[in-house]
Amino acid sequence: MTDVVMPQMGESIVEGTLTKWLKKPGDRVERDEPLFEISTDKVDTEIPSPAAGTLAEVLVEEGKTVGINTVVARIDEAGGNGARPPAAAKPAAPAPPAAKPQAPPAPPTPPAARPLALPQAAAPVAQPAEPAEAGPISPLVRRMARENNIDLSRVTGTGAGGRISKQDVEAYLAQQPAASAPAAQTPASVQAPPEQPFTPLPATAPQAKTRVEPLSAMRTKIAEHMLLSKRTSAHVTTFHKVDMTKVAKMRDRHKEDFQTRYGMTLTYLPFVTRAAVEALRVYPLVNASIEGNNIIYHNEINIGIAVALENGLIVPVIRNADEKNVLGLQRAIVDLAARARSRQLKPDEVQGGTFSITNFGSFGSITGTPIINQPQVAILGVGVVEKTPVVIDDAIAIRSVCYLSLTFDHRLIDGALADQFTGRVKAALENWSEEVL
Repeated sequence: MTDVVMPQMGESIVEGTLTKWLKKPGDRVERDEPLFEISTDKVDTEIPSPAAGTLAEVLVEEGKTVGINTVVARIDEAGGNGARPPAAAKPAAPAPPAAKPQAPPAPPTPPAARPLALPQAAAPVAQPAEPAEAGPISPLVRRMARENNIDLSRVTGTGAGGRISKQDVEAYLAQQPAASAPAAQTPASVQAPPEQPFTPLPATAPQAKTRVEPLSAMRTKIAEHMLLSKRTSAHVTTFHKVDMTKVAKMRDRHKEDFQTRYGMTLTYLPFVTRAAVEALRVYPLVNASIEGNNIIYHNEINIGIAVALENGLIVPVIRNADEKNVLGLQRAIVDLAARARSRQLKPDEVQGGTFSITNFGSFGSITGTPIINQPQVAILGVGVVEKTPVVIDDAIAIRSVCYLSLTFDHRLIDGALADQFTGRVKAALENWSEEVL
C-alpha cells in the first residue's frame, strides 16, 4: 500500500481543503495522473498520484480541510481493490473532535460558585498556548490575530496537534462582541477596529423555484479575503480619464506582426502595467505596505494581475515587473492567466505582490472600485478603451478613451499622492513613445 498525503504547497501553507476526488475507490490510477484537487490559502491545484495501482480507500471526503502530511487515501500497487470496507470505517476517526463540545457544559453546573469559577476557567483557557506554539501558525492566522488584537493563547485550536486555523479565529471573534465590548475602547494604532468575520447566511427552508447549495471552497476564501481587506484598509477610490489614442494606434500598427512573431494577442494591459511600474518608481509609497505602526518599503516591484476563473478570481504575480518591457509583460500576463485557468500555478506565484492591477475593461466595464489585495495599499482598475468624441482646442475629435480607477488605503496614502500617482500613469499612456517590437 502507498499512502497519499496532503502535500505542503509552500512554506507558509499548513493545511488544505480537499475539494474534489478525480478517481473513485476501485479505479485504476497511473503514477503522476491527477488524483484529487485541493484548495489552499494561496492556490487551487490538482495533485498527482504518487504511484500506479488501484485507489483502495479514500480517507478524507470532499470539502474537508486537513493539515499537511495527513493521509487522505491509499493506493494498492498490487492492483487489489478489496480495501473498500475500511474506507467506510475510516471516516469514523474524526469522531474525537466531537468530544470537545462536551467541555463547555462543565461551567453551568456550579451556578452559585460562578464568581469563584472565573479564576479556574481562566487557567484552562490559557492552556491552548502550548498547542498554539506546538503547531505551526499560518501567516493568515497571525495577521488576523494582529489586526483584531487577539491573544492566540486564548484561542482553542481544533487542527492537527492543537493547531489554530482560520475557522478557530473566526469562531473566537464571533463570540467576542458581547464579551469584549469594553476592550474595543482601546486605540489600536492604525489598525481597523475588529468586526465580525464572514459567516454564511442562516439556512432557509427550501422554497419552490429555488436551489440551495453551499459556497465553494474558493468562494469562501474570496469572501474571507474581501471582508478582511474592507475591515483592514480605509478604502478610497479616485478616477482619471485617459486619452489612449497613441497607445491604440501603436497597438493597431503592431498587432498582426506581434501575433505572427509571438503567437499571442497584443492587449492594452501590458501598456498600463508598464506605465504603472514607471509611476511606482516615482512614488514608492504606493508600492509599500503597512505592518502595525510600521511602513514596509519594498525594493522589488511585483505586480499582481487579477485573473477571472469560472468559479472565482485569483491574482498571480509578475515578479520584477520593472525589468520587463511591453513584450515581456504581455508574455508574463498570457502565461500566468493560462496556467491560472488550468490550475497549474505554484503557490509562490500568487504571493509576494506589492501592487495589483485588475482589468475589468476586458468585460466591457467602464470603471469600478476594486478592493485592495492585502497587505498591499493600492490597486489600479482599468476600464474598457472606447472611441469617444472629445473637445480638443474647441473642436470635437474622436479619441480612444478609458478610465483608470485607483483604490488606495487612506491610512497610508492621501488623496493628493493618489492623484499624483494616477496622473503619472495617465501621462505615460497619453505620451507613449516606447516601441513594442
